[in-house]
Amino acid sequence: MLDVIHFQRSPGQRGFSIERLFDDLRAAMPADIRCHRHVAPRPSRGGWQRLDNILDARRHRGAVNHITGDVHYLALGLPGETTILTVHDCGILHRSRGLTHQVYRRFWFTWPIARCRVVTAISEATRRELIELTGAPPEKIRVIHDCVSADFVSVPAEFNPICPRILLIGVAPNKNLERVAGALGGLACTVELIGRPSAAQAAAFAGHGVKLRALGEIDNAGVLAAYLRCDLVLFASIHEGFGLPILEAQATGRPVVTSNCSSMAEVAGESACMVDPLVPASIRMGVEKVIRDAGYRAELLQRGTENIRRFQPARIAADYAAIYRELAGGPARAGRPSSVATGRSA
Repeated sequence: MLDVIHFQRSPGQRGFSIERLFDDLRAAMPADIRCHRHVAPRPSRGGWQRLDNILDARRHRGAVNHITGDVHYLALGLPGETTILTVHDCGILHRSRGLTHQVYRRFWFTWPIARCRVVTAISEATRRELIELTGAPPEKIRVIHDCVSADFVSVPAEFNPICPRILLIGVAPNKNLERVAGALGGLACTVELIGRPSAAQAAAFAGHGVKLRALGEIDNAGVLAAYLRCDLVLFASIHEGFGLPILEAQATGRPVVTSNCSSMAEVAGESACMVDPLVPASIRMGVEKVIRDAGYRAELLQRGTENIRRFQPARIAADYAAIYRELAGGPARAGRPSSVATGRSA
């Protein structure tokens, strides 16, 4: 039995998609892999709290260590030869400037990547970006996609073409809500948003006459209920490390309109309606096509069902298990051929 430590960020930090993802992967691991979750004791704020997290990681290191995301700097306290780091996105490098940018670049990316034996990125788009922005050696970065939780199951529902309910996910600047508001202006629809919009975002919807119901921060059950209430999911983000809402929507049996750039095109393939997120007219055309064309909607649903097969927890867990065995000195791969060996997406 190979014991693996999953290092996770403090639960006091916003966002829990990473935690939910690795809960699913731990449950799906092959029988010879036993994963133990270890949560950082401190929120990742300030030098002293982060140093305490590094020292804590050092005390709790195992035979194989996996930094599951967001607290990359824990690699500085772990043995490099037996440590894997998963990078979910490079958003902080886009948002930061000056000295702050340099600190994040070194402590979150350059030094942890140099220290770890294996680094995984959750999409080929993120892998390319990581190499470009940090100078990471390409041969060290492998692609292992995120998985879609088994909690998201298909529940067929009659589509409402007269006044469809459109679901939006997330309020970060990359979620592109102001352009989405412009795209939906004048369209007969109801809109729900997972997250709390800023004053500017709320004003954009109000200014275009779009009635917005903000759901705030909700738990997993609330997220699932929101997918099941909607007629379609609109995820016209500018940039994503992966784009998990695409798969969650498809798993629940809802058509998706998403962006033709970043990792979203990689995740969706031909199973979603692709639009240019920088052009409100393109977003509008995509939404209207899904609403008005029943045949096209049915095609998207069928393709979505086929698409999510690539992202099942057992499939993704097997990819991670192959790396764990490699780091422990065992065979590099077992079972199906995996993208981890080549760095190519599945």
